[in-house]
Amino acid sequence: MPALNRAYVLELDAADALAQFRNEFQLPDRVIYLNGNSLGAMPKHAMEIARRTLMEEWATDLIKSWNTADWFHLPQRLGRQVASLVGAAEDELVVTDATGINLFKALAAALALRPDRNVIVMEGSNFPTDNYTAQGLIALLGNRHRIRFAEHDEILPAIDDQVAVVALTDVHYKTGRVHDMAEITARAHAKGALTVWDLCHSAGVMPVDLNRCQADFAVGCTYKYLNGGPGSPAFIFAARRHHGTATQPLTGWFGHASPFAFERDYRPAPGIEQMLSGTPPVVSLAVAEAGISMTARAPMAAIREKSQRLGDLFINLVDEHCGEFDFKLASPRDAHHRGSQVSFLHAHGYPIMRALIGWGVIGDFRAPDILRFGFAPLYLRYVDVWDAAQILREVMETEAWRRPEFNTRLSVT
Repeated sequence: MPALNRAYVLELDAADALAQFRNEFQLPDRVIYLNGNSLGAMPKHAMEIARRTLMEEWATDLIKSWNTADWFHLPQRLGRQVASLVGAAEDELVVTDATGINLFKALAAALALRPDRNVIVMEGSNFPTDNYTAQGLIALLGNRHRIRFAEHDEILPAIDDQVAVVALTDVHYKTGRVHDMAEITARAHAKGALTVWDLCHSAGVMPVDLNRCQADFAVGCTYKYLNGGPGSPAFIFAARRHHGTATQPLTGWFGHASPFAFERDYRPAPGIEQMLSGTPPVVSLAVAEAGISMTARAPMAAIREKSQRLGDLFINLVDEHCGEFDFKLASPRDAHHRGSQVSFLHAHGYPIMRALIGWGVIGDFRAPDILRFGFAPLYLRYVDVWDAAQILREVMETEAWRRPEFNTRLSVT
């Protein structure tokens, strides 16, 4: 590798095939944003979409916009775009509801397809809302099922002929470690189980091929690397082979075979629309399209390559410039086994991250001791990574993180 200096990273930026996408984002001055793995930056076009949706479609056309602006098919239209990013067919994915709600639907549908089995395999250390959702579903079903928690290297042996569903997050939210979706899904199918994949930390930033891997169901959010906005609706995938047999329990009118027939009894839509429930959140769906459509225009191979190079650069810089400050790499060093984030362990991780944010480098903290840095290739530059590492060193050298204001816990970390 050439000598790591600022001139070198500026050369990388000059040769960056994705550089033009940065101009499509509204980014604050004097801020280095390394938190796209938690909330993506705002596309400039989102403001125009919001204005049009509010002032023309809602304020002027009112309820007519369900037809004139085709609000009715927003979940499917956005679903087709997300499908192109995760290896799904256009009629296998819709954008709707929140990730936890969609996971509830997918798990319930999968369990119903395996009524003679009672085990769900999950990774206990991963994002807890998935565990909470599964636990709530199990209680609702009368505690006839149980979760078998297994960590990364324990997952394959944990899948046996008692398992109904394997429900995993593709990229670990703390460490960024990537699962082998194809291998795990093949093992699950060989044992007669189904899979539900959570794509929150992979959709839009790394290659995902649900159909090549023969995944059964998948869910994911749109507010991270798809830049859909805070709390923007999530998505749900159901493989076409399960359409017409898999049913989800939140049977609202948008999942009915003919919503405007207003029949008394529920009759499920035959396709992916059956995964819809109530009236969709039109404004947030419309605004989310700015980031989703932009990501769909970008070449995924280039996104993944830059993501890996940004992560490698940051690891090397922290090793070189912050080696004496007791940071321990929590993410895989090999970029092929790492998503688009780098995490470090540190006993004083919380105040260090607070100090970094105070100095204009925004990452986040995950208890008990993880500093997370996300790399969103569409708007992050190599020079940003260089400067962030230098600021990290300055925070540590000056012991700025010891200030009382950085040691006060906030509600959101």
